Amino acid sequence: MTSARLEPGSPAPDFTLTDQDERPVSLSDLSGRRAILFFYPAAMTPGCTKEACDFRDSLAPLQAAGYTVLGISRDDPETLRRFRERDGLTFDLLSDPDHAVHEAYGAWGEKMNYGKKVEGVIRSTFVLDADGRVEHALYNVRATGHVARLRTLLGV
Repeated sequence: MTSARLEPGSPAPDFTLTDQDERPVSLSDLSGRRAILFFYPAAMTPGCTKEACDFRDSLAPLQAAGYTVLGISRDDPETLRRFRERDGLTFDLLSDPDHAVHEAYGAWGEKMNYGKKVEGVIRSTFVLDADGRVEHALYNVRATGHVARLRTLLGV
């Protein structure tokens, strides 16, 4: 079963998740700031590493444009900490082990994986405005080239 997808203009579902340093991070912490939340399948896999490193390499212009970037996966905080250290990631990674937040954002459901239908993470990115509303909901994004396309979409 695929969870309902978010539409531009809808309020972003609230959450509190644990980051790589085992600190709680909530959507309300971002109040008054624009944010980019990207949901990815698994830390330290080739595609997810490529996507995370692209966000790292684009972080300065995204931050200059007022965006806070957060990566969200089902990995535990220890794995996220190792991923962050290994690849020099300079933004927080959040742990959603029961995929409840993935489901709330529509980033969990049926997908095709090597020709088979499976249930899992749908690689997705959400751009939130300063009021916590969805500006862009991008589903089934590709790991490679996604951040460049996102920057073009945002004019950053």
